[in-house]
Amino acid sequence: MTSRILGLAREQVMAYLFGAGNAMDAFNVAFRIPNLVRDLFAEGVMSAAFVPTFARSLTQEGRVAAWRLGNNVINGLLVTTALVVVAGIVFANPFVMLLAGDFAAVPGKVELTVLLTRVMMPILALVALAAAAMGMLNSMDRYFVPALAPAVFNVLSIVTTIVLVPVMPALGLPVILSVAIGVLVGGIGQIAIQIPALHREGFRYESRLRASDPRLREVLLLMGPGTLGLAATQLNMFVNTWLATGEGTGAVSWLSYAYRLMYLPLGLFGASIATASMPAIARRAAEGDLGGLRKTLSSGIAMMLTFNVPASLGLIVLAHPIVALLFERGRFTPADTMATADAVMWYAVGLTGYSVVKVATPTFYALGDSRTPVALSALTVLANAALNIALVRSFGYRGLAAGTALTATLYAVVLMMILRARLGGIDGARLASVLWRQGIASVAMAAAAWIVEREMAAALPGHDLRSLLIRVGVSIVTAIAVLVVASRLLRVTEFNDLVDGVLRRLRSKTGSG
Repeated sequence: MTSRILGLAREQVMAYLFGAGNAMDAFNVAFRIPNLVRDLFAEGVMSAAFVPTFARSLTQEGRVAAWRLGNNVINGLLVTTALVVVAGIVFANPFVMLLAGDFAAVPGKVELTVLLTRVMMPILALVALAAAAMGMLNSMDRYFVPALAPAVFNVLSIVTTIVLVPVMPALGLPVILSVAIGVLVGGIGQIAIQIPALHREGFRYESRLRASDPRLREVLLLMGPGTLGLAATQLNMFVNTWLATGEGTGAVSWLSYAYRLMYLPLGLFGASIATASMPAIARRAAEGDLGGLRKTLSSGIAMMLTFNVPASLGLIVLAHPIVALLFERGRFTPADTMATADAVMWYAVGLTGYSVVKVATPTFYALGDSRTPVALSALTVLANAALNIALVRSFGYRGLAAGTALTATLYAVVLMMILRARLGGIDGARLASVLWRQGIASVAMAAAAWIVEREMAAALPGHDLRSLLIRVGVSIVTAIAVLVVASRLLRVTEFNDLVDGVLRRLRSKTGSG
């Protein structure tokens, strides 16, 4: 939760300083290039190939063999990412022209994007190391420090940006360059925070690369198709960025701000659940315990549904006041608020689909099947491109958000259907029950939030921070209260158990205090 909120805070700082103008467009495109490569070669490898293989090595051969594999993967990633970083720096200009050729219509915009791309390319190697450390710690059921790493990244990025903003003009450099440098500093911090935890677990880094390690070969065999399978969402974002650059100044930034806002519940209730579930799924697969795997998978999906269905509807009905509250100050204008909120509403439609993909896709790799998700992801990218090209003509940048959300939902449905056949069931009756019960509760919640927000807007029509905070705060508190009551009446067990657990903990702390 802390890391996601800090990530949102980082976006708020950038919105205040740069709004949704040319500089912010340039940064978002520049960051998209190393971000795409990062997901393909770093975080994709960790989820798709490394974590299941590391978990098998740990379960079947012990810690010594697992640490040896960890060292080999780290060294292999260092070599690979170093080559990609160099290539990215050298060929930054053609990369930018391929992705954002329409920027050439604005003098200096392409050159600024190229500069930012070159500065941020080393983040690829930094994130690769951080992702390797995260995968090893998660496989050992150590979650707090890896979850804290993105928070450190965001804090250092924010602080570095704020410190450097007044310095850049004095040096004759673009102010937006402070954000790019902040990204690099944050990447270093993401690694540093995890080193002590790895050392306590017994990991000792060795510079030697043992190419003959059979487990390393296993990772490499999964690496190519695994990364492609997990990268469908990012490839779709790449296509979206390419199409958005032709929609005029601000479109790239509006979509980026909207995606970041949507990513808050996705990170909290999607990525975090997937991260916690993945090592357990990998262990069940390594042990041949398909019954346990089914139970772990269905429990993770059920928990995602209980949170993401109401989060999706909540974002849809409160998109405009939430965006105004979070971003509308400094260089971020009311027009930017309206444009960003429209994108948020469409991205929110695919929130549940995004979350399910995060846990369903790695499950295939834990089962040793990399072909199925690769084939599906390739079809998904093609479907997304076709759908978005069609929608952008009629709805502009909003069509890009809509097409991406619809494609993610379809991808999730197909993945779950195949897993159901592969595992002999995924507790479908339970998941269907959770979906329709929590769906009804969420509709009631969304209706209450919409009514209360409209009444509050009439009573407090201003767009000042105080008015917006009261309006959004009262609407969200009312929505949560209605959701809790409706979930209780509809007997949504997964949601109610969590609420009861939180209440017990609060009572315990109050009593002990």
